[in-house]
Amino acid sequence: MSEQREHGASDGCVFCGIAAGTVPCERVAEDATTVAFMDIDPGADGHMLVIPKRHSADLLDIPADDLAATVLAAQRLARAALTALGAEGVNLLQCSRSAAWQTVPHFHLHVIPRHLDRSRDRLELPFEPGRPADAAAIAAHGRAIAAALEADRAGEADVRG
Repeated sequence: MSEQREHGASDGCVFCGIAAGTVPCERVAEDATTVAFMDIDPGADGHMLVIPKRHSADLLDIPADDLAATVLAAQRLARAALTALGAEGVNLLQCSRSAAWQTVPHFHLHVIPRHLDRSRDRLELPFEPGRPADAAAIAAHGRAIAAALEADRAGEADVRG
């Protein structure tokens, strides 16, 4: 079920309010499709959010053109943050649905400049990299996902007739 709404629609969505200019924020950039603003609960100095102006609930709901525009805006912001803030790296984070930590049901990307200076960066990984899981489980998950993709392709072909 699609939850897309036109530019500036609110229905109680705080990010729609930001896009419409009715909810205050520290706006960093804006173009015809996206708005970028500072996160009010930053994981690191310079942590920003990029949203499409048109409402979509999450990654599974967003139209391809809005997704592409939002990712490209995030890339521009990442470059600017590295230059302006002297950050040593950047994370791009997207959370879809509450189990994945999404707290505002409007698609958004976190652009998080990363700093080696821990006083400027409180973000930590939620898992320990460099510890591979069971190879058989990894392969089984990969096969299941590939089968779901194939089923989706077959369903799309049936619809097109």
